[in-house]
Amino acid sequence: TKTVSEHLQALADKGFLERDPSRSRGVKILGMDLNAQAVSVPCFSNLPQDRAGQRASRAEMFLTLDRRLAGDKGAFFVQARAEELAPLGCVEGDYVLLEPAGVGEVSEGAVVAANLGGRPAYFRFNRNGRSVLLQPLVGQGPPTVVEDPEGLILLGRITGIYRRIDHLPASVTSVAH
Repeated sequence: TKTVSEHLQALADKGFLERDPSRSRGVKILGMDLNAQAVSVPCFSNLPQDRAGQRASRAEMFLTLDRRLAGDKGAFFVQARAEELAPLGCVEGDYVLLEPAGVGEVSEGAVVAANLGGRPAYFRFNRNGRSVLLQPLVGQGPPTVVEDPEGLILLGRITGIYRRIDHLPASVTSVAH
């Protein structure tokens, strides 16, 4: 039993499972879908540098959602920073859902995440003939023109924003629709 306990503790230290010390066999497997209607989506506090950084084993936590809301396989959450996603109406702490997408799958005007110049950032995606224009979402800088869109590797496109409303500051007011 000591060997089994050591193996379980090693898996817990690596983040693959969670142990409940108050129960004799209290083990919860993390990142595994045990409910057919729900899926665990990895969540990161910062936008990963590349697609390898999106691996579930590197996630800080997982959010469990209904499969219909969770997006395609490979989708992941990034905790929003207000200064990066303010044009989308995001506030600090919102969760932004990104789905993997190739350049051919992204529609005009979509918001994508890409790593240009060694730094991942959010861009508004537009086509210009054969090339692609990536307009920074924040700031007034010039768009980046990508002449060879096939070489552009997107980290994902934003498909959802999730917000908890119980922690919003009192200064946030409602708007009639």
